[in-house]
Amino acid sequence: MKHHQLAISILTSVMAFPLLAVEPVHFTQAEIDAKEAELTDSPLMRAVKSSIATRDNAIVEVITPLNANNPDNVRRLESVLSEAQFEFLFPVRAAEYTYLGLLQSAAKFPALCGSYTDARDAEAICRKSLATMFAHFAQETGAHDKWMTEPQWRQGLYWVREVGWDETKRGGYNMECNPDIWQGQVWPCGTFDDGSYKSYFGRGAKQLSYNYNYGPFSDAMFGDVTTLLNNPEMVADTWLNLASAVFFFTYPQPPKASMLHVIDGTWQPNARDLQNGLQAGFGITTHIINGGIECGAGSEKPQSLNRIEYYQALAQYMGVPIEANEELGCKDMKPFDSQGAGAMQIYWEQDWSYIPGNPNGGKSYSCKLVGYQTRYSAFKGGDYVQCLQHFFPEIVIDDSGTPTDPTDPVNQAPQVLIQGPSEGDAGAVISLSAAESSDPEGGALSYQWLLPVGSTAPALNLVTLELTLPTPSSSESVSVMLTVTDEAGATAVNSHNVLVKVSGETPPDGTNPYQAGYAYIAGDIVSNAGGLYECKPFPYTAWCAGAAWAYEPGVGAAWEDAWIAR
Repeated sequence: MKHHQLAISILTSVMAFPLLAVEPVHFTQAEIDAKEAELTDSPLMRAVKSSIATRDNAIVEVITPLNANNPDNVRRLESVLSEAQFEFLFPVRAAEYTYLGLLQSAAKFPALCGSYTDARDAEAICRKSLATMFAHFAQETGAHDKWMTEPQWRQGLYWVREVGWDETKRGGYNMECNPDIWQGQVWPCGTFDDGSYKSYFGRGAKQLSYNYNYGPFSDAMFGDVTTLLNNPEMVADTWLNLASAVFFFTYPQPPKASMLHVIDGTWQPNARDLQNGLQAGFGITTHIINGGIECGAGSEKPQSLNRIEYYQALAQYMGVPIEANEELGCKDMKPFDSQGAGAMQIYWEQDWSYIPGNPNGGKSYSCKLVGYQTRYSAFKGGDYVQCLQHFFPEIVIDDSGTPTDPTDPVNQAPQVLIQGPSEGDAGAVISLSAAESSDPEGGALSYQWLLPVGSTAPALNLVTLELTLPTPSSSESVSVMLTVTDEAGATAVNSHNVLVKVSGETPPDGTNPYQAGYAYIAGDIVSNAGGLYECKPFPYTAWCAGAAWAYEPGVGAAWEDAWIAR
């Protein structure tokens, strides 16, 4: 045997090959897995993988309304939206859409109405997520009938199939079914009895279309791309009609972030996004859905105006505060681009790099992440090794136990430890240190800090960060990220939260009057409308600072969600 030093260890067999023969290259599965983990080790990739995780269908199938055994996120959705409220919001819906189907969709995608390990308000995010999705349902599948008794914001889910299409029609939305192109190979289209391809027209609440969307959705639902390619009617006739919308809600479309990450604050616009007019709010969710048609024209398009109207009504009904500065439209938003905060590379492609000393002419024997769609996704387990074997067929996966060179042990990732204050005044300078971080092999480390929006630092690549905190309008928690890299290129990431306190913010003493928008904490007592009210404990606390029309104690439409009358 002879040993080659590559990006990851490779064992190659020395055999009697002709001069120009391709030499077999041996990997262990552990080596391949380690390389894939290294290439996908980033905070954004981890956040996305968490938000698109799914549960087993055996859990989904036993979901029933008000079942005490329902998963936590399903029970949170039920607490926010009852079946009676669902009936009220969608009185003219197609019969195929059901409340149970919505609960099953949440069971399949635990990120919908899911929990958070930081200070984010899961219930508030759940309410806003549903109000946002329902507003887009009203535009995408609404009746749009001004003569109906019900207002148009309550006419959503009227259509379950694209207007003018049914299951018997041929020749629609199947241009990529050709087996001579890779899309037709990766997502093979189903056929009718006469051999013609099935049509992948819009079905369900999101009007899922084309085989290259049905295939990935089928894989997420069943672990098999062919289930829905062969039976696309299931996206209309079963609970998948709502699950397909949740699928779209949680999945990013780089350089666009997912709608969920916009709503829950995972996506924060960077300088490039702000330069392009992209900022968090309902308007950017319209941009994510249909920005090429509805956004960036300098004036709101009719479709966007519809969505705004529907969202405002649904937000009021569901107790979602709309801040005065929230951007509801998208008329001034330019396209997302590769420099924005939502840009990430999620597909595997051949790495064409030349590596001196590698076998067979210095091939890289690696795949790399790219921003354009390929047949291999970083979100799908096993696709990295399939990419390797597709582009480098000489690779042999050898788990026979043959050891690698004992003088070349597997490099271990560094340990990241951040020390420093957990709170500070707005605009103050604090020091954070990574000096206690370590490399198991004892080597030198390099550092790269990532700052929260609104903060600054003179240098981002030192072991100590001199951080100038942002100056928000009210106290808030911010997160500082640190990536540590060792001499062999292995990386590890950690974060440190800092509570930024706004000077002069003092809780009321119990006799002071209610102040709209004040950042109350659990237990604060205010006077209003002739009575005293106490701010509820977590997870309801954040509502105390919500819009007065909804949460003014004793007066607002949903004040009891936030306050206790004393």
